[in-house]
Amino acid sequence: MGVEIKLTDKELPISPAMIEFLDHYIAGKAQEATWSDQLSETLVPTEAEQRFQYAQSVAEKVLQHPLGQQAIYRAYDLLAAISIGTMQRLKPLHERYRFICVVGCPRHGGSYLTKELFLALGHDAARVPNVIAHDGFPNVTPYMLDDRHNAYTSFTQQTAEYLAMVEVYYAKSHRVNGYTIVPKKATKAVYQGAFFNSVLGPQTEYIITLRHPVAACVSTYEKSTGLPLDGRFDVRGNIEEWIKRDLIWLGADEGSLLRSDYFDAYLRYWENYHYLLVLSGLAANRNWTVVAYGKERLMAMGRKLHERFGSAAVPGEFKVFDKGSRHRDWNGKAEKAIARVAEIWKLAGLVFPVDEVMEGW
Repeated sequence: MGVEIKLTDKELPISPAMIEFLDHYIAGKAQEATWSDQLSETLVPTEAEQRFQYAQSVAEKVLQHPLGQQAIYRAYDLLAAISIGTMQRLKPLHERYRFICVVGCPRHGGSYLTKELFLALGHDAARVPNVIAHDGFPNVTPYMLDDRHNAYTSFTQQTAEYLAMVEVYYAKSHRVNGYTIVPKKATKAVYQGAFFNSVLGPQTEYIITLRHPVAACVSTYEKSTGLPLDGRFDVRGNIEEWIKRDLIWLGADEGSLLRSDYFDAYLRYWENYHYLLVLSGLAANRNWTVVAYGKERLMAMGRKLHERFGSAAVPGEFKVFDKGSRHRDWNGKAEKAIARVAEIWKLAGLVFPVDEVMEGW
């Protein structure tokens, strides 16, 4: 008995992000590369509808170009390979590219280290496209099945597209010890750690950034226009949207969540994220470097990256603002959460640097 299942580009259309990337690359136009500016505390509005309309307007032009055709066909080829588990078709990627993924909660210093990685490798970070460098794409999420949406299918396709774009973007890059080094800020890798390990290959390295939850919470609400006046959790930006999504995924009621204390909601998100770091399969690859937040530690890591890749440049200054001294009434809850996370890491055979995190930067 034979069964044939057909899925076409109607059910699995190429994403607007890939169409936009290819259009700009083919035309030699500057790509959006705002990811490296992490000092701004202003919200960046989503422009999904505008991006979709733009992609529609240039899609035919991209599809008619040889490079566009090749990259899109390659994305579908990789989608099939990952979906079916044809590891032999992923082997050339694993043999050519070494991914260095910077993983950590938002506002934990990851963008700084990602930027230093690109600079150490000779790239102008201000010109590296968001879709190549930062964590917005692929959009890896906790599992959800909804009408015309399967989270596994969605992030698998976006990962395939990302890899196809990597092949385009790094086509002429020099190799280091036989590999093309590909930095990537991968905040969302924790949601599907085993998937990342398998798809990106055994040579992948992870730089894990950690920060005290009180300081990180302050930085998060500052990014979202400030702590709500009533101190209750609210959704104003992407990070808060991820918090809401994750807590609902964990079983929270949306109505109760939006009435809860802001820090209580944030702390539950922070704690769950750090459990996932070691329980999602990401830690099966122990090629980890853990960096706790702090000016000296992050800049020291930046110097190591420049030295490792033979860069004559020096790392940029990492700006630190004292946020840990605020909301001292939050510290008791934070300390208990940190202790629970440290215990889970210990059970997984990993050391959570409690003393460094407790500095509270």
